[in-house]
Amino acid sequence: MKRVVNIEDFSDVKRLNSNDLARIACNDCSDCSECCRTVGDTIILDPYDIYQLEKGLKMNFAELLSGGRIVLRVVDGVIQPNLSIRDNGEGCSFLSEQGRCTIHAFRPGFCRLFPLGRIYDENGAFQYFVQENECPHPNKTKVKIRQWLGIERLDEYENYIRDFHAVMKSLQTEMAKAPDREKELNMLFLQKYYLFPYDTDKDFYEQYAGLK
Repeated sequence: MKRVVNIEDFSDVKRLNSNDLARIACNDCSDCSECCRTVGDTIILDPYDIYQLEKGLKMNFAELLSGGRIVLRVVDGVIQPNLSIRDNGEGCSFLSEQGRCTIHAFRPGFCRLFPLGRIYDENGAFQYFVQENECPHPNKTKVKIRQWLGIERLDEYENYIRDFHAVMKSLQTEMAKAPDREKELNMLFLQKYYLFPYDTDKDFYEQYAGLK
């Protein structure tokens, strides 16, 4: 989820890049799965997340949706897929009875990022910051952010994230100009970036670039 904030609100927050160290390591969440149980209901999935889920679960978008693995929600006026969250207060539907993530190897970017946040500015700067007190695990240790995220080709990923957020902003601008076309524009957006049949045997970034 993208928030529009005054950058001055983060003047006291230490901004980091992917090669910096941050005290966020939690011993592989040993004896804890609090963040997966109290996630709320908006774990938004971007196209890369969907590609990773399709590859890891060997299911296409329609199968993920019909199987209850993901749900569609409207956030900031845009329809996007989200992880399915249990109604009984037990959190993410991919959390096992033992409190372990069953999709950890291909978990979404939102999950990889936590408890970090990201800041984008008008010049395209891409920085991270620690969301203090978001993770209750005690005695956290320092880890390089790049290692924490565990995303291959991270520089390409960050460029993709910048680009996709620009796509989202453009969509929101178009919907504001033509509110009567909001549903139509949302459907076109879903069709182009999510229902597109990604070939999981091929490079995601090349396929994404082909959609532009």
